Amino acid sequence: MFCLKTAILILCLSTIPAISQQSDPVIRINQLGYLPNLTKVAVFGTFSETKSAYFELISSETDKTILRKAIGRNFGSYGPFLESYRLDFSNISEPGTYYLQVGGVRSPEFRVSKDVYNGTADFALQYMRQQRCGFNPYLNDSCHTTDGYTVYGPMEDHSFVDVTGGWHDASDYLQYSSTSANATYHLLAAYRDFPEAFGDQHLSNGLDGENNLPDVLDEARWGLEWLLKMHPREDWMFNQIADDRDHSGYRLPTRDSVNYGYEPGIGRPVYFVSGKPQGLGKYQNRATGTSSIAGKFASALELGSELFREEMSFAKLLEKRSKSAYAFGQENPGVTQIAPNKAPYFYEEDNWTDDMELGAVGVFRVTKDSFYLDQALKYASVEKVIPWMGNNTARHYQWYPFHNFNHYELAKILEGKHKREVINYLKAGIEKVWQKAKTNAFYRGIPFIWCSNNLTTSFAIQCHQYRELTDDETFRELEQACFDWLFGFNPWGTSMVVGLPGKGHTPVSPHTSFTVLHDYPVKGGLVDGPVYGSIYGNLIGIKLIDPDEYALFQSDLAVYHDDPGDYSTNEPTMDGTASLIYLLAAMETKSK
Repeated sequence: MFCLKTAILILCLSTIPAISQQSDPVIRINQLGYLPNLTKVAVFGTFSETKSAYFELISSETDKTILRKAIGRNFGSYGPFLESYRLDFSNISEPGTYYLQVGGVRSPEFRVSKDVYNGTADFALQYMRQQRCGFNPYLNDSCHTTDGYTVYGPMEDHSFVDVTGGWHDASDYLQYSSTSANATYHLLAAYRDFPEAFGDQHLSNGLDGENNLPDVLDEARWGLEWLLKMHPREDWMFNQIADDRDHSGYRLPTRDSVNYGYEPGIGRPVYFVSGKPQGLGKYQNRATGTSSIAGKFASALELGSELFREEMSFAKLLEKRSKSAYAFGQENPGVTQIAPNKAPYFYEEDNWTDDMELGAVGVFRVTKDSFYLDQALKYASVEKVIPWMGNNTARHYQWYPFHNFNHYELAKILEGKHKREVINYLKAGIEKVWQKAKTNAFYRGIPFIWCSNNLTTSFAIQCHQYRELTDDETFRELEQACFDWLFGFNPWGTSMVVGLPGKGHTPVSPHTSFTVLHDYPVKGGLVDGPVYGSIYGNLIGIKLIDPDEYALFQSDLAVYHDDPGDYSTNEPTMDGTASLIYLLAAMETKSK
């Protein structure tokens, strides 16, 4: 997830544009629309003191005012806005097309309907198919068919192992077991929890057609088959393919000619999970063990064995590798981080008990052995709350996954006191974010660190799962605000998902070779999202290509650019999109 544009790293000296002139106020909405029976809120943001006291909800069909209501509390300044107000019209449930108006300021039109989220989960699956390595159905061609050559393993360095497949991590072509296992779990869980949200319009290879299997399971199986290649035997596990030498300019994956020392475009290094610091170039990570990656393998492979149980041999292999992965994590407690090479950026994961908790839950479901349930409870008590929640910052992927399914899955199989304890862990994390969120009009309590959209999606999932476990509606409005944020309910007024909604304002210039070189759309991809102005101003390799259409809405608080030169805010990610697919499936199921 780093800059592709140039091998020469240029320190970004850009300053955050200041608001030098007053502008008209704006109304920010969820461009996808709103469900009739759920929270419906917009934000009115101004650059000067407002004299407006009321807002109106107006029918687009008749231009008649349906609701006139006081704009309510001034939440004060936020980002570029001097004043900000929450415009709540939740009591309107009549389906239709509407717009909001405050004085002479009018919002974009939006719909209230039960079908506003229909098909959205399948829409986002387009990006997952486009990220496929090996055979890529989007290009109808294959890439990286000679991966790869081992490093750091017990075998001789540069031994060949077949690890072709899986997904490219983001707009670069690196592949990570950690993000891929997490994405695979999200896809599997999305089908398990919300099967009615998915259709069958593609074959297993991703090309158009029907194969009597929902597309989300086709995609999840693509991930599972690659994970089996990355854990080919009980005592072997691989962490990543390639490293940041990948960042050598824009190119399509089928024309990847980077030389990793085996000839240009021939094979890439495959990093063995050694549990020790790794890095073949100037920089190394701070790995301490194997548990973080092994726990992710164990949970994804086990859930796969459940959902593919009718394919007996495949399910048995998944179950076997799930158990061996969990044992691999127990042998060497600690974290496995991504290995850097020539740049100081890498995924700095510092937690692992959450991964082993989820892995233990999975193995328990298979074996019914109480030992694994006891293990899960022990791990749950170590990390009750994901550490980024309630904090203002974190290092890149320091606490990953941003939301783990660990407490949710554990709580589902517990009873009594232990169940209440684990549910309270989920609630405690939500409370920490709520204490920050309730002070601003957007109900924004997510830190603006790299991949803030991924955190937003993950947090909305945690709110949803807490509510599913408890029927507690306390955080419903906070959950909805996080979902709305992703689709235009933010200072920039843009959806953060490429092409969704189809007639909305969405990213058109993401940081990806597909778009930069050939103007190929990357529909369904969730972009990284806004970062603190201080982060943006100190990243290397950023240089905007086009004039900043959002200059008026940038601030020291947060920056977002729909520009291919800004890899920090406008690069789609595979794992973030997989999380979004789960969230969209949940929202679509609510509507039905």
